[in-house]
Amino acid sequence: MKKRSKRYNQDAEKAVKEALSITDAVKKVKSFGSLKFDQTVECVMHLGIDPKQADQMIRGAISLPNGIGKARRVIAFCEDSEAEAAKAAGAIEAGCDELVKKITDGWMDFDVAIASQKVMGKVGKLGRVLGPQGKMPSPKNGTVTADVMSAVKDFAAGKVEFRNDAGGNVHAVVGKLSFTEDKLSENIGTFVDHIRKMKPGSTKGTYIKKVAISATMSPSVLLDVA
Repeated sequence: MKKRSKRYNQDAEKAVKEALSITDAVKKVKSFGSLKFDQTVECVMHLGIDPKQADQMIRGAISLPNGIGKARRVIAFCEDSEAEAAKAAGAIEAGCDELVKKITDGWMDFDVAIASQKVMGKVGKLGRVLGPQGKMPSPKNGTVTADVMSAVKDFAAGKVEFRNDAGGNVHAVVGKLSFTEDKLSENIGTFVDHIRKMKPGSTKGTYIKKVAISATMSPSVLLDVA
């Protein structure tokens, strides 16, 4: 069993078991012991979906109203004639053949990969490398697109990708602990509402089963989002 720090255990004693409103949950997470770094706040939703069914997959991307508190390192697979424009839009690397080779050789120092529809035939060979790390471009989350420049700008500014795991859980970063209560609450509410609207028609029973938020090194707090 993972050993928890004294600070974490003290925070856990202050945690509550009942679900709180988004506003009260944010206040509770912000009340836990402070650390020397600005912790990331994450929202986790446990959904009543069957992850084995393709038509019940929950996957996409969302721009939260207050960002997530950090820029993301974005690369762009595009025709060489568009590479400079992609870099001007915020990509740290851009191009096609040379970038594909660089990643094939082991370079992975980026967070998000955007790809033009025109070059996906060449990018597809990276599926075995990028897929397991969740970095493979896909039309479902907006990372394969005809408008590479806009996608680069959005993701570099903190657009959040999400997809359900094998247990039917969806995770997303919703901000930093240093955000005001109002900004964190707005981000969380926006994310929860977005997932709510994505409910597959084939799901049965309760769709949103449990929602919780937590900071990087704090206990989680349940949300009442009924």
